[in-house]
Amino acid sequence: MKSSSVLKSIGSAALVAASLAFAAVPAQAQSKGSMTVAFGDVPGGEMVNFMIAVARAKERGVQVETTFLQSEDLAAQAIVSGQADIGVGTPYALIQKVNAPIRMFYQLSMLRFYPVVNGEKYKTWKDLDGADVAVHGRGSGTEAIMQLMAKQNGVAYKTVSYVPGSGVRAGALLQGRINVSIVDYERKRLLEREAPGRFVFLPLPDIKATDEALYANKNWLETEKEAVAILVEELIKTWREINKDPASIATLREKYNVLPDIEQIEVEEMVPAFTQGVEIDLFPNNGGSAESVKEDFVFFTTSGSLDGNAAELKVEDYWYLESIDAALEKLGRM
Repeated sequence: MKSSSVLKSIGSAALVAASLAFAAVPAQAQSKGSMTVAFGDVPGGEMVNFMIAVARAKERGVQVETTFLQSEDLAAQAIVSGQADIGVGTPYALIQKVNAPIRMFYQLSMLRFYPVVNGEKYKTWKDLDGADVAVHGRGSGTEAIMQLMAKQNGVAYKTVSYVPGSGVRAGALLQGRINVSIVDYERKRLLEREAPGRFVFLPLPDIKATDEALYANKNWLETEKEAVAILVEELIKTWREINKDPASIATLREKYNVLPDIEQIEVEEMVPAFTQGVEIDLFPNNGGSAESVKEDFVFFTTSGSLDGNAAELKVEDYWYLESIDAALEKLGRM
């Protein structure tokens, strides 16, 4: 989610050639399994917590390769086709509409986004009738939020464009290439800092839903149970550590040497950004549950991303909770 200069040019479902791969784990630890994680995004400071958890999983013998693709659609294609093992997103619509054999298995973050408009052109939701809107990706939480608010305010957008990366969308707003979008809390800070008074952030109701989750082929989740269990445990432990002390993100990043090439401004903003993230309950302590999935059903059916009655949708059709349940049995629930 940095500037578009980082974005790699790729084929329809090809993996980025310059994948970020962790060094091989010691020979005595190589029996714990391996995985490839495909992000439909560009590397940025908001991924540091995930990379820390991955580094810790590597210490326990899981070989992990992390790859960045041009969009969440390409990442989903890579998972479904077996080119990668784990994707990042909320593929509810994909699972429902094409019966994709994938399941979400870890709740990474909650929907905490800020619809933003160029204040010289728009002031309220009602002003957006006929406007061009840019969101993260097809079926994403950002798209669901914007569609929900269009419904609630009786407006119809002219177009909805998919622009992966909150940082990319923030850059386009600053450059005047787009006038309506939605950004994360970190890029909200950026817009306010770089162009005070220029942008208007539109109000939202209280939303309880998943922003990003890990997902994988359900057969792979069964086959690689040990590796998945280790990753889930390290994610939970890392999220809890950061929720307890957001400033620890800087120490942990240095300790594990993760994402060393991100821009200096992201390094400087990392502790303030994660501190704010903790304050707005961005990072779940427990990785998801049947209750949180049901909250997703309510939000995504209301926004139109999912069809049907939320009360009739089945958790097991979309999520694989065994790894989370096992980890919480071991680590305790908070």
